[in-house]
Amino acid sequence: MNTLKAVRGTRDLLPPETELWNRIEATARSVFGRYNFGEIRTPIFEDTQLFARGVGEETDIVSKEMYTWEDRARAQSEKAQSLTLRPENTAGAVRAYIEHQLGESGMLQKLYYIGPQFRRERPQKGRYRQFYQIGAEVIGPPSAGSESPLRDAELLEMLAGLLDELGITGWKLLINSVGSSTDRPRYIAALKEALKDLAPTMCVDCQRRAETNPLRVLDCKVPEDQPKIESLPRIADYLDEASQAHFAAVRAALDACGVEYEISHRLVRGLDYYTRTTFEFQHGGLGAQNALLGGGRYDGLSEMIGGPKAPGIGFAIGADRLVLTLEAQAGQVVPTLADAYIAPLGDARNPDALVLARELRRAGLRIDVGDGSFRIKKSFETGNKLARNIVLLGEDEVQSGMLTVKNFASGEQTKIAREQLASALTAPHE
Repeated sequence: MNTLKAVRGTRDLLPPETELWNRIEATARSVFGRYNFGEIRTPIFEDTQLFARGVGEETDIVSKEMYTWEDRARAQSEKAQSLTLRPENTAGAVRAYIEHQLGESGMLQKLYYIGPQFRRERPQKGRYRQFYQIGAEVIGPPSAGSESPLRDAELLEMLAGLLDELGITGWKLLINSVGSSTDRPRYIAALKEALKDLAPTMCVDCQRRAETNPLRVLDCKVPEDQPKIESLPRIADYLDEASQAHFAAVRAALDACGVEYEISHRLVRGLDYYTRTTFEFQHGGLGAQNALLGGGRYDGLSEMIGGPKAPGIGFAIGADRLVLTLEAQAGQVVPTLADAYIAPLGDARNPDALVLARELRRAGLRIDVGDGSFRIKKSFETGNKLARNIVLLGEDEVQSGMLTVKNFASGEQTKIAREQLASALTAPHE
């Protein structure tokens, strides 16, 4: 019988790597909280039409990469519903905003999410078919200031701070504007016209995208195509006065905050819902696939999926790539050691060991417990791998209340009264 393994494009996250994942998520929650964001948790699967209408039927995500199936669990008299594992979370968050009438409060909704997304892509380093995103959305009625360039700048300033707080160095912020809902069609028309003669000389993907989603041509990484792409029209030349003013205000706010950025005319985003500000944080340690996170403004997405006017802006962090970046900077992930390993001396001391562990855990300590069947040498060897200290618990220790404690780093062995053990183990690490 063949051994069952994780499906291609998925993988198991194991300790100590999960400790790094937890630290990243805890830091993100802390930073988002300081900016008054609240968490939203949407279903992992949605009605397929949500993505077809919101993300765009001609995008690679919808046309090639989604996991979609017919749900036949409904009544026989009803038509089967097409469901899709979420390939991204913005559409789901906006659907929840509409469904729960969050706009009726008249306030901005600042929402963040952490969780898995699914795309049928070719697996490679940092890219999986089940991948994880940390993202946030700021959405609300225009009367709440949701169209303000201040929202864009605040979000970018928050992300710069998050990367700094995580300890990621050498990141680069790229920004651009893809204009309004009237600017974008004019630019796409000009792009299509320019690609008529040029596309047949480019890579196969560019030839296809020139017909279905010409903006994605600008994402091409094929070296031979780069001079051709540089010759294409630029979106900046097709922005109306309002879009130009909005982008200028975003830049002015970033300048005031000291957030460094570069304007990239090729950063246009291929998803249908993007308008005006788009952005991407990159890191050189990731090779060709160097994007850590990206996002932008989507002023018309709510209307596209049947909701009220609710301009918004959001982003998604590729958590898998974030972890790779931090691992590359820090080297091997070192597991967190327990504060103490309790070694019962004999089977009869096992219940006493569990009682002592309970006391210390309730005091907030991280504790592991051995087994009375272990020889003393094995207890020391195991404890040295798992904890900073070992606590020996024999009959004498139970009777006297004086516990034998050895610190592995210093080699010092001392007797500590049971009532003082918790405070002794929480002393600064060696």
